[in-house]
Amino acid sequence: MKPEDLKAVSTFVKQCLDGRHAELDAFDDKPSDVYDKFRETGLANWWLPQELGGRGLSLEDSVEIVNEIAYGDAGVAFTLFISVLGTSMVQLYGSEELKARYLKPMADQGSFCATLGSEQAAGSELGKIETVVRTEGDELVVTGEKFFSTNTDFADFLVVIARSAEDPEAYHAVLIPRDTPGVEVVRRWDVIGLRASYTYQVSLKECRVPAVNRLEGSGLRLLEIGLNASRILIATTALGVARRVRDHCMTYAKTKPLRDGVLVESPVFAQRLGQMEMQIDVMKSHLLRAARDYDTIMSAPDAAARWHRQGTLKSALTAKMFCGQAGWDVASTGSEMFGGLGYTDELPIGKLLRDIRYVSLVEGGDDVLRDLLFGRYVIPVPRRT
Repeated sequence: MKPEDLKAVSTFVKQCLDGRHAELDAFDDKPSDVYDKFRETGLANWWLPQELGGRGLSLEDSVEIVNEIAYGDAGVAFTLFISVLGTSMVQLYGSEELKARYLKPMADQGSFCATLGSEQAAGSELGKIETVVRTEGDELVVTGEKFFSTNTDFADFLVVIARSAEDPEAYHAVLIPRDTPGVEVVRRWDVIGLRASYTYQVSLKECRVPAVNRLEGSGLRLLEIGLNASRILIATTALGVARRVRDHCMTYAKTKPLRDGVLVESPVFAQRLGQMEMQIDVMKSHLLRAARDYDTIMSAPDAAARWHRQGTLKSALTAKMFCGQAGWDVASTGSEMFGGLGYTDELPIGKLLRDIRYVSLVEGGDDVLRDLLFGRYVIPVPRRT
């Protein structure tokens, strides 16, 4: 990534996000002007490969970009990067025709895609997915209800995880254009944080697409692979929010009277800010390491096969867990420093606390990831499932 790219992101944050915390926290129409301005940086969907017209930036570069955007607003950051989940699945396991037809326009237009895996009954037990895909001639027909999916209403296409009607033990990932008849947005969720992002409940009723829209391989395995990049970037939003909390605390402490001086002169304050800085530094170090692990596999000529063997990347799991927990600790400590004001909407600190909570909840809560880490990386190899 060129230095001017990160400078462009910093400028975008200062011009488009700073001072808008109340507006971005409102339950209104999506801030289209913000996304239009980000497209003007030339960095929309920055991870898409150069052969499809994208910038081809690495996940390590992505950590730097998302860290900067999340400092301005984590919800905006989430909207701008979460398409990496669906596009990485298509890039690795879609046909050349699918990639040219659907990924290239995203690179050209700076548009969005959505991934639909979550269901109300299944929760994190994806093997209980009830959405079904059946084959009729040279078409696939998808029917089901998806509970949480981000960007769906304004996405170019959806990547839907569904159970095979022909083989209930098999799962497929199917690319469905957003304008396909039968795709219905049931509602937008009124979430308590990340309110500049847009997460929907979606109904799929007899959605017909060509059979070539099915990605190669098990849908559950492909989703597992795609989650590596998005989990690392979700963890990165915790870093951006934690940095913002630290800076708000410093600004406040310089003028807040305390005894015969100001809060910034207190040794207790110094210890707490020193603890924050340690957590922020370790968060960033681990995020960059996880991103390098991801980039190493993606740069291999047999990346799709290597990912299929690897599945879940250990450092992606630990980064998401650690950053969610450390970021929550930073935000919680920061809110205490503001006293009663930390429990109001008068200052941005309350919003930051709500925003950062999602890191330990979405794309596998911490208990789910602990269990996954235990099953994949703790118990002896011969006993692993």
